[in-house]
Amino acid sequence: MLSNAEKREMLEDAKSTARREHFRASRSVHPEKMSLDDYLVFLQDIQNIFGPFPVAKAKTPVKFNKL
Repeated sequence: MLSNAEKREMLEDAKSTARREHFRASRSVHPEKMSLDDYLVFLQDIQNIFGPFPVAKAKTPVKFNKL
């Protein structure tokens, strides 16, 4: 479920002309027809749009580790 802040951000994104153009441009990209270098550039562009993702530093507690 989305929080009120997330809903508000989505509505603001929908109103943004630049964001709309980014999403339209991403629809025209077909990864299966791209070279690996082009695909990596595409992924980098997407990362630039959304910004960095937080990295979890906490260890996951496990009881039965069979590896």
